[in-house]
Amino acid sequence: METINIALFNSINAGSGLGDIPLFLATLLAEYLIWLVPLLLIFIWFRDRTDSGRSRLFLAFFSAMLALGINQLVGLFYQHPRPFMAGLGHTYLSHGADSSFPSDHVTVFCAVGLALCLDRTTRCFGAILGLAALPVAWARIYLGVHFPLDMVGAFGTAFLSVVVTRLSASPLEKLLCRPILYLYKRSSPRLSPAKNRSR
Repeated sequence: METINIALFNSINAGSGLGDIPLFLATLLAEYLIWLVPLLLIFIWFRDRTDSGRSRLFLAFFSAMLALGINQLVGLFYQHPRPFMAGLGHTYLSHGADSSFPSDHVTVFCAVGLALCLDRTTRCFGAILGLAALPVAWARIYLGVHFPLDMVGAFGTAFLSVVVTRLSASPLEKLLCRPILYLYKRSSPRLSPAKNRSR
């Protein structure tokens, strides 16, 4: 399996002398496309103002946080070197010398995307994030900081976290989602009818 992993990495990783424009575009995908996730969640938050809709967003967020937590546990018990730590390929992105498996970036895309895909009203947004995970995964391999199997592991932890979160949806909504929504409404009350009439 590791032989296949390395062979796939070598076939995707950029060669020597990468040009400025390909480097810029790949770095944009690898480092900054992640901002699509919070921006999309904020957009949906104001698009669907119902408590049930916003609770679904919290569940998607919790799925991502749980998945990242699982990644940290995996890293504690299974240290897999990044390509540059093993002297493989060419590296064009600065990164700490920690375990490569699984990819945190792709984990976030997959966890939030899968969670949103489970509900009809947010399915198209989940599909957008799922598709966006593909160029991010490619770019992080292309720039030399991840192996292909790191992306498979990311999908695995994301899938597991979404399943656990969904099975725990009722207590999570009762203990976390509803109190947070209540505090949000109290901290940002709508204008009273009297104030609206004065305008």
